[in-house]
Amino acid sequence: MLYVYPKDDTPGCTREACDFRDSATLRAHGAAILGLSRDDAASHGKFAEKYSLPFPLLSDPEAEYIRAIGAWGTKNMYGKVSEGIKRQTFLIGPDGRLVKSWLAVQVDGHADAVAAAIDKDRAAHE
Repeated sequence: MLYVYPKDDTPGCTREACDFRDSATLRAHGAAILGLSRDDAASHGKFAEKYSLPFPLLSDPEAEYIRAIGAWGTKNMYGKVSEGIKRQTFLIGPDGRLVKSWLAVQVDGHADAVAAAIDKDRAAHE
């Protein structure tokens, strides 16, 4: 799975990363997790070390890939409209197909929703 997030070491992004880190179901399924943001490798290294994140964090400083997958656009946070990264997750099956995408992620409960989608997809292909 690939999850796109706005910024290292901010409250929502930290909760999301730690929820993925702590998900027993994701670990049990051996899910490969990749995080992606505009932060540079040094920032990712500090963030991963601080929270013991066991998965790679990818850097896209110019947001080229982020834009290409549609995870960049207008956001409205507490009435303030801005352009930036939209928190999104893409679940990719072992065969490379897109299983499910979440294009407007709410952090709380998201790791559980991803784990449930993995369970559902695996049951459908057994």
